Amino acid sequence: MKTLIITVLFGVIIFAGCSSLVLKPGDFAWPIESVIKVDSKGFITDDRYNFSVNVRELIFAETQDSANVSKVTLRLIRDTRGFYFVTASKFKNVYVFEQIDGGLKLATKILVAQNGLNNPALNQRAPNIQLLDGNSAPILLSKDGIAEGVKK
Repeated sequence: MKTLIITVLFGVIIFAGCSSLVLKPGDFAWPIESVIKVDSKGFITDDRYNFSVNVRELIFAETQDSANVSKVTLRLIRDTRGFYFVTASKFKNVYVFEQIDGGLKLATKILVAQNGLNNPALNQRAPNIQLLDGNSAPILLSKDGIAEGVKK
């Protein structure tokens, strides 16, 4: 009986040691968007958030042009769950990325303007992201797409 109790206690201690540490809740939102010019190598860098990533493939996916990357200025914001929302003037889509080891992975591509955006701006409207484009009605976005019933 004593051996059984010791075995059970040992099992509980080992099981408890294997559980992962989870820190919740967390808020990863950036309060305002970053407006970042792409450099000649295809990188964007934001010193405020210590953020840098190569966006050449994103620009090519949207424009089919990888030669003129330095002419693009991206608009970038992060929602409360840590997803990055990226767009630019003349883009038809807002791209939603999630962080992975050493980079960003596309989570969702949201078609927002068939003829391309004119002057987009992204705002924090927790838990969503608000997309503004000139005189067009604002659109609320989530990592899954246009927030249900919110296209105004």
